[in-house]
Amino acid sequence: MSLTIGELSRQTQVKIPTIRYYEQIGLLAEPIRTEGQQRRYRPEDVRRLNFIRHARELGFEVEAIRQLLDLAGDPDRSCGEVHGITKTHLAEINDKIARLTALRDELEAMVACDHRRISECRIIEVLADHGQCQHHQH
Repeated sequence: MSLTIGELSRQTQVKIPTIRYYEQIGLLAEPIRTEGQQRRYRPEDVRRLNFIRHARELGFEVEAIRQLLDLAGDPDRSCGEVHGITKTHLAEINDKIARLTALRDELEAMVACDHRRISECRIIEVLADHGQCQHHQH
């Protein structure tokens, strides 16, 4: 059974330009082509593209996905490397959450302005002088 790129797109909910991009960067193998040069995909391409899509939805970067796909291709191997890649990604997410939390807290403090005059506006003061920020990590 082979699928056209449109059918693959519908089944995996991945846009056609994205499928072509994944082929271009080697995440997805170059498909078989018909005599008319139409791409044809196999069931394993559907599974692989679903893996890629889900990994992207979870925020994994392309290179991490490439490593995970390579590791998934060796099912008897220890999953220690997969665990390490995922722990690294989780640490990056936790760092991003901490930075966003600090950013939110800073903006909340800034909007506590009493709306009197620009010359006394906390927002303008903080934007003009980073040293007045509560958090310096945002």
